[in-house]
Amino acid sequence: MTKKSVFAILIVLALLATALAGCGKQAQPTAAPQQQPTAAPQQQATQPPAKPTTQAPATQPSTTNKPITLTVWSWRTEDEKAYNEIFAVYEKEHPGVKVEFVPFVATDYNNILATGLTGDKGPDVVQLRAYGGLQPLVEAGQLVPLDGKVKTLKNFTPGILKGATGIKDGHIYGVPFGIQVVAAYYNKDIFNKLGLSEPKTWDDFINILKTTKKAGYVPLAVPAKDTWMLPIVHDAVGAPRYGGPEFEKKVLAGETDFTDPNYVASIKLVKDLQPYMPDNVVGVSYQDARTLFITGQAAIFIGGSFEVGFWRAQAPDLKIGVFRVPPAPNSVHNGPLAPGWMDGSYGVNAKSKHQEEAIKLVEWMGTPEFAQMFTEKIKQLSPLPSAKPTDPLLQKFAKFYAETPTPYLMLVDFRYGNPQGHVLLGNGIQKMLMGEMTPEQVAQSVQDGLSQWFKPKKK
Repeated sequence: MTKKSVFAILIVLALLATALAGCGKQAQPTAAPQQQPTAAPQQQATQPPAKPTTQAPATQPSTTNKPITLTVWSWRTEDEKAYNEIFAVYEKEHPGVKVEFVPFVATDYNNILATGLTGDKGPDVVQLRAYGGLQPLVEAGQLVPLDGKVKTLKNFTPGILKGATGIKDGHIYGVPFGIQVVAAYYNKDIFNKLGLSEPKTWDDFINILKTTKKAGYVPLAVPAKDTWMLPIVHDAVGAPRYGGPEFEKKVLAGETDFTDPNYVASIKLVKDLQPYMPDNVVGVSYQDARTLFITGQAAIFIGGSFEVGFWRAQAPDLKIGVFRVPPAPNSVHNGPLAPGWMDGSYGVNAKSKHQEEAIKLVEWMGTPEFAQMFTEKIKQLSPLPSAKPTDPLLQKFAKFYAETPTPYLMLVDFRYGNPQGHVLLGNGIQKMLMGEMTPEQVAQSVQDGLSQWFKPKKK
């Protein structure tokens, strides 16, 4: 063999070795793309397409079928599990959408939401406060008007939609999710032990309070430390006395005001009931009062239908009944009343990058399907009549509100400016219970505060 032949063979062998080495490198780990950050597919979408290789389809994740994630912000941390179950149904019916429920502590929610809606990282769907609580977001242009876009709004009455409507522009900004009704819960075991039954008259009511106090129980678990509860207690016992819906019409029309003798008398009822409240009632918090009731130390707790879920979760064996407080003597309204309000709605962030999908989600939240799941899983009343609660307590609340509704006045009508009605009344009643104000002074403070922004719509 000549030297030239040997040299040629060596060149061929070197080329073969290089080719084999290249094949070996291409066969190395196929799992590498799966170890990239989850944001990698989004980053790839903004870069020039890579040169095609035979392995690309097997190793690079596809972005074409990636679901859209809609974030839903809420002030109801206690409802997280239930909402996740509800939204799982929506996701099953809408495979291209994932719903992420993000709850915050209720007392922090307003500030967190106001900040979140100003940036690009806020929610797609927003749980909205009702009535006056909605207006700052409307005036800031942070919500999408839903009238004309959401077909299921027709499922709600004008009275319910009022709480989700801009007071100035008249547009609807939310799909209502719930209503709350106020009444008196009672411990059935205590009543049975003492031979008591639900009161039919004011005298019956006072007799129950006297009997339970004599037996060593706290008759009324009232939390006067948390002033937001005091207007609820006031309306539960005083709405018939001042006239309920009749008074609402007159005060909105400017035919009377909050110094009306009947309204003053309704405030005095709360003072008259103080001997049946816990000792040092202004030091008793909302949670303290609930604890008194679920531990069997208190016979009656006046509150809203929103408590049902808490009772069932925290004291499942407690036997609870509920009644409307009978009208006090000289009441303007003949018969008991059940104060209530639309609790809130779900709207769409004006800065959402997925507005179309968010609108479809809130539209679904106005369907009977959502309403029934909401009632069953969250243990609250839906504003849709088609939703039938199975919980006995919720059934009673629904019956009360259907028979004798009246607006929870300070929230429904007097939350649209500052100072707000429920703040004025709550602070005033607390001072009255401390002996620092008379019922007349409380009423005057409410009138003086509201007159700073409320102007009656006189005929």
